[in-house]
Amino acid sequence: MAYLYMAMMALVTYLIRVIPLTFFRKKIENPYIQSFLYYVPYTCLTAMTFPAIFYATNSVVSALAGVLAAVILAFYNKSLVTVAAAACIAVFFTEHFL
Repeated sequence: MAYLYMAMMALVTYLIRVIPLTFFRKKIENPYIQSFLYYVPYTCLTAMTFPAIFYATNSVVSALAGVLAAVILAFYNKSLVTVAAAACIAVFFTEHFL
């Protein structure tokens, strides 16, 4: 039964990648569609990651502290390592003192 599920997932994944290639042979020149397609990966990644942030900690308060630290440092163009480390430290100290 597990092999059937894996085969179905492989088929669906394959079709999702192949169908646009078969239907859209020409270059997409519409600037609205181009900008939409440009932001789709970022949107999907955010939709999958952001809810998990609030369930990864013991409380919502510590999750908000980590998100706040990450957003502030990202706004000031700090590196990814710095942002991630600061968010982890903020969560650690918030959970330690709560």
